[in-house]
Amino acid sequence: MPDITAGGPAPRSVLVTGANRGIGRAIAERFVAAGDLVATIYRSGDLPGGVFGAIGDVRDSASVDAAFSAIEAEHGPVEVLVANAGITRDQLVLRMTDEEFVDVIDVNLTGAFRVVRRASKGMIRLRRGRIILISSVVGLYGSPGQVNYSASKAGLVGMARSLTRELGGRGITANVVAPGFVETAMTAELPVARQDAYRAAIPLARFALPDEIAAAVQFLASADAGYISGAVIPVDGGLGMGH
Repeated sequence: MPDITAGGPAPRSVLVTGANRGIGRAIAERFVAAGDLVATIYRSGDLPGGVFGAIGDVRDSASVDAAFSAIEAEHGPVEVLVANAGITRDQLVLRMTDEEFVDVIDVNLTGAFRVVRRASKGMIRLRRGRIILISSVVGLYGSPGQVNYSASKAGLVGMARSLTRELGGRGITANVVAPGFVETAMTAELPVARQDAYRAAIPLARFALPDEIAAAVQFLASADAGYISGAVIPVDGGLGMGH
């Protein structure tokens, strides 16, 4: 952790949605270790040490606004937003219900919009900010049984690029990180044969560690990435080859 009192970088107000588990937890832990003031919007579960939790639901604008108000009172205006909260409702398209499609879009895509909209108010006033949207390799690569999830994650790319054009003049960047398969509790529950098949399709022949996704996010939030905006950074072991 940098020694902020000895002339190091000032801590920033960082918000990571869904920091209670998986990739979001690893991202939050990285920012905490770097000395930033880290908060999350979440519905339930335990949080990493040093993370301020605001109970909220990205499916509801009033709930998002209330959570932001609590975070701003604690840490000041959000300078780095990581929109990570997401769900899956996998089903073959012929069997997928309207609810299974709409629920995934509402959390993964519209939920990201709600937090971006709220965060952008403070960033515009500050004339600086970093917006990082967590997509997925399947948003560009596709996946059977995930029409809803793939559509939601592809939509984040268009969102980031439109935000880049709309907010770039205010010193705000917007980028996408697109993870591949990651070592999480969700992938651990897959049958061993399916895990082996997935690994066989990945050039690096292994799943990512959550911290490897977090490292890419932290880079995009750093001063070194100040001239990167509208980009999609794949962290997938070569699975998607940028597609």
